[in-house]
Amino acid sequence: MRDGLRGLTTRGRSFLAAAVAAAISAGILGEKDLLRVAVLLGVLPLLGAAYVGRSRYKLACSRSLDPHRVPVGASSRVVLRLQNMSRLPTGTLLLEDRLPYALGSRPRVVLERLGAHQASSVAYTVRADVRGRYEVGPLVVRMTDPFGLCELTRAFPSTDGLTVIPQVVPLPSIRLPGEYAGSGESRSRSVAVHGEDDAATREYRRGDDLRRVHWKSTARTGELMVRREEQPWEARATVVLDTRAFAHRGDGPAASFEWAVTAAASIAVHLRQAGYKMRLVTGSGVDVDAGEGAGEGLLLDHLADVRLDKHTEVTTLVQRVRQRSDGGLIIALLGSLDTAEAELLSGLRGNGATCVGFLLDSSAWLSLPDRARTEAAHAHDASALVLLQSGWRVVGVGHGDQLAALWPQTARGSQGFALRAAMAETVAGGVK
Repeated sequence: MRDGLRGLTTRGRSFLAAAVAAAISAGILGEKDLLRVAVLLGVLPLLGAAYVGRSRYKLACSRSLDPHRVPVGASSRVVLRLQNMSRLPTGTLLLEDRLPYALGSRPRVVLERLGAHQASSVAYTVRADVRGRYEVGPLVVRMTDPFGLCELTRAFPSTDGLTVIPQVVPLPSIRLPGEYAGSGESRSRSVAVHGEDDAATREYRRGDDLRRVHWKSTARTGELMVRREEQPWEARATVVLDTRAFAHRGDGPAASFEWAVTAAASIAVHLRQAGYKMRLVTGSGVDVDAGEGAGEGLLLDHLADVRLDKHTEVTTLVQRVRQRSDGGLIIALLGSLDTAEAELLSGLRGNGATCVGFLLDSSAWLSLPDRARTEAAHAHDASALVLLQSGWRVVGVGHGDQLAALWPQTARGSQGFALRAAMAETVAGGVK
């Protein structure tokens, strides 16, 4: 009852004030009928407060999201189910679900009445244009009596999480320059050269079963060769995301960093579906594996949270990749580099790794004067040339480029880019 009195609306407080005024007037004028009016005006807000206060703790609420994980720009459906657990019907209910600003304005839904033990469901949709993890809720319910004299608010503490992941762009199937990496006695070998079905052999050792002798290899090498007991070949790929804040330009969903995150997600999912054992490494500390038992959802969830880091350097990125470097295919999404940083990245070519770099000209995401644009293009080509000379395959990325159109260049090599970068170096040398 006390809580109900605190929840009196402006109308309810006006009724009480009118009741007091009518009672005083009745006493002064000696009008019994006016006193009856005063009693009626005073009783109605009290009854409304008692009615609302009695039913406020007998509501149950549940929320469901479908789906819980959506890509940027997609919608998720939120269903709220409210049930009256008491024997008395409720008054008008105003539902308001609290949402982060990125998911839009707070939805407000009015339920006229819930009967005894009756339940009702309402639904609304949320849409996010910015990736991340968001909390939906808590739900706030405003309860009123039929006359609108008293209003109480109750918040249900439960919340649900919505994960907004980067968009995944479908990529064409190509023959990648990657390698199949093995473990134990096996060594890395290129699928394009040997083929996946070739038998792995080693020299004959005393005690080996003669039925395991591989006669073709024996004839080719002149020594007795036997088949290995195991061939633990597996396609391995590492996607590296450059999160240096000063290497990217632009703001919001159209920034160069968001292009790189979308590309990392698309490439990781594409390779994972092609049977690769995936590893994701970022400059901000993410290092996660997605083997046979893990789906691409694990990678996408980490990419939903990744942010630019002002303290990350190329040295840190290279060290993190090298911590568990075991060959295979390395695909890096790189922001702007200088030649010194490109030389540090060239060291990843060790241990038989095939390196492919999508090198973003992040200055293209800015409006620059012609001279500044030319200088930025020369710096971009110079860093690309350093990577090319160390054996990397480099794919240049400018503002407005589509990943699906650039993806086949990872198989064709970077001859065009190499020629343009070499010409830039020649022109720069002539200027000196």
